[in-house]
Amino acid sequence: MKNIVTIVIGVVVLLVGIRWYMQQSAAKEAFEKHEALIIETNECLEMAEWNCAEKNVRALLKETPDDQNLQLHLAGILFEQERYEDCIAYIQSRKFSNADMDYLKQKSESLIREIETLGLERSMHFRVEFEGRPARKDIMEALAVLEVAYDSLCHLFDFHPENKMSLVLYESSQYQGIGPRPEWVGAVFDGKLRIPVNVMAYREIYRPMFFHELTHAFIRAMTRHHVPLWVNEGIAQVIDASRTGMARPDTEAPNIEALTTPFINENNTGAAVKLYWYSQAMVERLLARNADLVHFRKFIQDMRTLGNDEALKKYYGVTAQQLLDEVK
Repeated sequence: MKNIVTIVIGVVVLLVGIRWYMQQSAAKEAFEKHEALIIETNECLEMAEWNCAEKNVRALLKETPDDQNLQLHLAGILFEQERYEDCIAYIQSRKFSNADMDYLKQKSESLIREIETLGLERSMHFRVEFEGRPARKDIMEALAVLEVAYDSLCHLFDFHPENKMSLVLYESSQYQGIGPRPEWVGAVFDGKLRIPVNVMAYREIYRPMFFHELTHAFIRAMTRHHVPLWVNEGIAQVIDASRTGMARPDTEAPNIEALTTPFINENNTGAAVKLYWYSQAMVERLLARNADLVHFRKFIQDMRTLGNDEALKKYYGVTAQQLLDEVK
């Protein structure tokens, strides 16, 4: 009888232990999943990937529906997606109000009024904002070229961005997207493609320029993190093909550090040309090993978890320094 009681007690203890362990494992798994969701949400917000951010913030709100910070984030995401009516409706449905919410509501109402009167054109994957009164043919040509470039890049990388993209055709420097910049900078991508409207008079300039800046937009959409500058600028130049075949600069080769820091910090035109030349040459060496751009996409996506050189070694069998030494 005593043995039976001992066995029963042992079984009960075992079952309790198993249940406790399963509860702890489930709690740990839920916590890790929650933390991963927060990390991904912050990355999406940082890189302005609004569809991803909205999905994740809504998932977090299911866990804590009264979190006012998350509610503000969702209102801001709706605003950034240009869903101004949705933004206003969401803010009005909340049980609280603050200065940030009031600003988003008022700004949304203002932009709804502006959209009805200001220069704005849309296509399937793009919206063009324009300053002043550029010729309509230039705006429609910009949209047409962008759509062609978009289809080409989708095919090359086997990737379709989630978000609609924006182009700003600007006349004055206040719309160029950044502060004072070197004279050699013609266009930039800072979440929007920013192109001076006067280049629309020169087909041989604006077509590669659109392909170049749109490649940057695809790189960001594909990775949601910052890849080394030489990778980003190198592949953009390979795609736009405007500098293919240029002679090697006759000055000393740059080091890896110079090729990974923002080129826009370089005021000297000759030094900037050198950085671009070596970036393209290094990417061309990668593509000589494997020309498949889907392979290249997987490589830059894995940089986020593997690190730059580990991803290079995995996909191309070389480090960045070895690659630079090859092209010197």
